[in-house]
Amino acid sequence: MTDLQPRTAIAATATATLDTRPPRAQSPTGRPAGGPAPAGPAARGVVRPGLLLALVLTGQFMALLDVSIVNVAVPTIRTDLHASGAALQLVIAGYTIAYAVLLITGARLGARFGYGRLFQYGLVGFTAASLACGLAPGTGALIGFRLLQGVGAALMVPQVMSLIQRTFTGAARARALGLYSAVLAGGMAIGQVVGGVLVSADLFGSGWRPVFLVNVPIGLALLAFSRRLLPVIPGDASRRFDVAGLLVLAAALGLLVVPLVLGHELGWPAWGWAMLAGSVLMFGLFGLVEWRIAARGGQPLIPARVLRAPGLLPASGAIFLIMAGFSGFMFAFALHQQAGLGHTALRAGLLSGPVAVGFGLSSLHWQRLPQRLHRSLPTLALAVVAPCYLVLGLMLRGGGEIGPGAELVLVAVGLAAGCAYSPLFARALGRVDPADAADGSGVMVTLIQLGQVVGVALLGTVFLDQVNYPSSRGTSGHALLVATAAIAAAFALATVFSLRTRRAAA
Repeated sequence: MTDLQPRTAIAATATATLDTRPPRAQSPTGRPAGGPAPAGPAARGVVRPGLLLALVLTGQFMALLDVSIVNVAVPTIRTDLHASGAALQLVIAGYTIAYAVLLITGARLGARFGYGRLFQYGLVGFTAASLACGLAPGTGALIGFRLLQGVGAALMVPQVMSLIQRTFTGAARARALGLYSAVLAGGMAIGQVVGGVLVSADLFGSGWRPVFLVNVPIGLALLAFSRRLLPVIPGDASRRFDVAGLLVLAAALGLLVVPLVLGHELGWPAWGWAMLAGSVLMFGLFGLVEWRIAARGGQPLIPARVLRAPGLLPASGAIFLIMAGFSGFMFAFALHQQAGLGHTALRAGLLSGPVAVGFGLSSLHWQRLPQRLHRSLPTLALAVVAPCYLVLGLMLRGGGEIGPGAELVLVAVGLAAGCAYSPLFARALGRVDPADAADGSGVMVTLIQLGQVVGVALLGTVFLDQVNYPSSRGTSGHALLVATAAIAAAFALATVFSLRTRRAAA
């Protein structure tokens, strides 16, 4: 196992003063999305919507930052706890596995018991598990507490999108989704930077432990404010649990995620391929179970009407590919810098900053572009991103230092990717009825997480298969070129999906 394996994360916080209106299904442009709003519990008591958004996005930032911040601490953990390579891989991957597998379950629990309540429960679990990780006496305990961290995140994170969907409408919702998209950008670099700073500081001789303990004061502050800021959105007691669907989907996701996360490190063993094949069968079984439940008049885990929302499926496909390409690039780019060019994790994070900053800025401000461009913006932006990745790979293939020209291309990649991602996200959820917010949110956040896992696993494998460290700079540069070519192909396919979302933007 290489000590330089940054995983993807999602981060950055922002506040905005956003107006709220009576809950009614609307498109991101503010027009009604097909008829009156459905009956269902509505948000009450939203006095400071900007502070509410800051609260939930900070929770999202904290939970998703933990995917990558730990990577920088891996060498120190290995020395301090005398951990094996397999154990270290589980320290990194355990969180991602639990988190990805339980996201849709967390979304359904929020719909049943109340989004604000589940956000708080998840925050409590995540904060407590972070404290336990920071105090863990050994590798086994650390792995177990990392799994619990993932469970807490899976309870908390789906409620963020559900609260946005149920609290904001029209233009306010579009701005909130822009902020949500901006949050997704920063963690690609911020996790590495923050982790490097905390480990290098070695506060009071604590070594790696602050990368977990830093969550504790933030979590406690969020809990203190959450009682006043979270809106009262009662759970829907009529929503029954689709236990069979939950179990089958959890098994399908587990069979998919575990080999993707651990496969390359373990040399893609036979059991990994068997699990991947099993996941295909379990996804098929999940479709059959859901169809039978709906045919009996029951409440399936993912209602068909959610998947039929205009723009949701093609936008979801494009977003999945964007996240896979983006996270795969950040993984390969960080490895190229750290193992190929000899950069520190802190420097690698800073040099990766332009793409994250560009992504965040365009996610926030794409609506300021001329209105006539909005409908075609995702397609045009993705058509720019794909060749930019190829250009970047060609510029760096010789193993030279990353100069101003490459940094400018990174800025262009980030700006264009944000101009595609944020409006696609708005199209995916803009026509979902507020009553189905939890189900739509669960689908989207699960696809985002799976996109990150698949991107790191597959594109990381493409990169690592081309190079054996220690290597020459040129070999690492060639590996990056091969990876960027594959990423460009993923973005080209995302362009095709984005064309199918134009009707949802009308």
